[in-house]
Amino acid sequence: MDASKPVKKIKDAVEKVTTPGDRIPGSPGSGTPTLDEPTTPIEPLPPKSEQDAPETVTPTGAATGAPKISKSQQGAYLTTSQGARLRDTDHSLKAGPRGPILLQDHHFREKITHFDHERIPERVVHARGAGAHGLFTAYGTATDVTKAGFLAKGKQTQVFVRFSTVLGSRGSADTVRDTRGFATKFYTDEGTFDLVGNNIPVFFIQDAIKFPDIIHAGKWHPDREIPQAQSAHDTFWDFVSLHTEAQHHTMWNMSDRGIPRSYRHMEGFGVHTFRLINEAGATVLAKFHWKPKLGVHSLDWEEAQIAGGVDPDFHRRDLYDSIEAGAFPEWELGLQVFPDTEDETFAGIDLLDPTKIVPEELAPVQPVGRLVLNGVPTNFHAEVEQVAFHLGHLPPGIDVTNDPLLQGRLFSYVDTQLTRLGGPNFSQIPINRPHAPVNDMLRDGLHQHAVHGGVAPYRPNSLDGGNPFTTDTGFVDIPVRVAESTKVRENPVSFDDHYSQVRLFWRSMSPVEKEHIVRAYTFELAKCYEQAIKERQVQCLANIDPVLCEQVATGLGLPVPAPTVPFDAEVEPSPALSQIGGEWPADGRLIGIVVDPAAGLDGVDEVRTAVFAAGMVPLVIAPHGGVVDGVTVQRTFATARSIEFDAILLAGAPAPATDALPARDAKAGAPSSPAVDPRVTLLIEEAWRHAKAIGAWGAGVTVLEQTGLAGTPGVIAADSAATALTELQPLLAKHRVWQRFPATVA
Repeated sequence: MDASKPVKKIKDAVEKVTTPGDRIPGSPGSGTPTLDEPTTPIEPLPPKSEQDAPETVTPTGAATGAPKISKSQQGAYLTTSQGARLRDTDHSLKAGPRGPILLQDHHFREKITHFDHERIPERVVHARGAGAHGLFTAYGTATDVTKAGFLAKGKQTQVFVRFSTVLGSRGSADTVRDTRGFATKFYTDEGTFDLVGNNIPVFFIQDAIKFPDIIHAGKWHPDREIPQAQSAHDTFWDFVSLHTEAQHHTMWNMSDRGIPRSYRHMEGFGVHTFRLINEAGATVLAKFHWKPKLGVHSLDWEEAQIAGGVDPDFHRRDLYDSIEAGAFPEWELGLQVFPDTEDETFAGIDLLDPTKIVPEELAPVQPVGRLVLNGVPTNFHAEVEQVAFHLGHLPPGIDVTNDPLLQGRLFSYVDTQLTRLGGPNFSQIPINRPHAPVNDMLRDGLHQHAVHGGVAPYRPNSLDGGNPFTTDTGFVDIPVRVAESTKVRENPVSFDDHYSQVRLFWRSMSPVEKEHIVRAYTFELAKCYEQAIKERQVQCLANIDPVLCEQVATGLGLPVPAPTVPFDAEVEPSPALSQIGGEWPADGRLIGIVVDPAAGLDGVDEVRTAVFAAGMVPLVIAPHGGVVDGVTVQRTFATARSIEFDAILLAGAPAPATDALPARDAKAGAPSSPAVDPRVTLLIEEAWRHAKAIGAWGAGVTVLEQTGLAGTPGVIAADSAATALTELQPLLAKHRVWQRFPATVA
């Protein structure tokens, strides 16, 4: 990636917009199709401006100087895989026009054989994912704790990030309630560093030996392969209610964190505690954090359910559209740093327990660098599907600890690639190739792309002049004293507390967030079949908080049990755990603008320009597609749903369109305001229910009045388009109009 590629925002190019819709993301290719089939041979089209690709380095890390497009298809003519041009690819070679296909048809056999093997095994976990290229710039604030070169001041490092869900298959929906993966590959000068984390800072289990168990429990039932990509079923709750160490992660998952608004609004966590070493040889313990520039924001549960049916690619589409629009996703990388004490604890918290956090009020997150994603993949399979992460990919200055979950992952991540990617040479796939010289003495194997020279892949040797040599400045296995002990299969006593931090999370939530947690537990457990499993999990809730337990038990029709674990001293809430209370930039927000072609588009052009200038994306919603009064339509009443938009602006009160027929569009049924297209009414009623900002001017104000929404919190009736947008923007900064959500839990 060109390190000088500008981080160009939408507002920087507003004056260049020549026709309505020029800046709307979603174009499928870099060319403009013609109505007739093209017949004049041309070279392959270049990638779209927002597309990027792996660097053109050799399998052993040498820069080739070749443009990235050199890895793509070449030439204007169809060929075999060996470069022989072809005259026809639509007809197999037959014994006469009606005869059987001949075995000698080498083109047919090559084409079909390759097609039959196009798919590789999907990941057992994190199968559903999306990825993007980016650039990390270090602030230099970490140099006192680590000698990792990529964290030196001003150092820029190319990265590839893959986001994912854990439980679903590749074909599952993006918006299910699940943990999200946040894996970052840093192509550093000192070797690749993989920071493989999640959007939740704690894990279900304390020891990696249980990982197959929790995944088997969370996945579909083996007899029916349902449910897909969700935790609302018996085997999941059977496991987490028996392995109570899972209760902390489960609480995070039942909170709004389990259904992010987008990847751009998602925190990332390294989960484990790592050991850092600086140039002087001093060590500290540390946890990694990703903080999104746009703030942490989540979907409402109903939004997530609608999106799962209307747009299962909701998060993937948002990621790629935002990059195409120039609203590049951005995070700060931060460190929580702790003294490297012999007991490896901080403030009484065992730092080796992956089911525990250290509240940010006790150990603030110190920013050490900035990540910007500014390139979508050129080829999804070659990059997103074939990227291989491993926690053992560490640069000098960063090392692992004895966290028993981390220790197990150090084995598993390499092992799984052998099956998925066809052998031990997966690091030579372009997306995985290091950007540092590689001289590893590893040889042969399936899919070996390097052509190794020399005769002595061992050391010491004299036949190759002693090459390769070791160095004192390389990766450091930090010397840590291992106490003499007896071999045992057990955890330390400090791992036994399974409830106090779950209580901390619950008590740190706002009333609205608590209401959502109660709703999530009630819904998920109600989907279980076995009564005993529901009762056992409710007992776990009784050990967390009496109000939470009482509310969920009531929803399930169960008695409220007494706690079986004594409550510790009153926990101090951690405000950093709540998503509510801050204000955030509006970059990339989607603003739906409902227009009425019959009444004209007064103010629409003005408000579109202003939305672009604010770094947001305006999407015009009309009764039909095409162009209305010179304005390009991006959504129709038939295709628009409120889930896609961060706010709605009403520029008119459109009457029912010709396709507003229940037989043609179920959303057109039972209008509450017969004078307005019922799909517009549904659109704003859903937006209101999901606490989104709504604005109107002109005839649009009458829609608010007819639906009874006028005068309610976050609903703006303005005298002009400019005023409506101006009053709308402060509401967007808070993500939602939170006071519109009812809350009965204090």
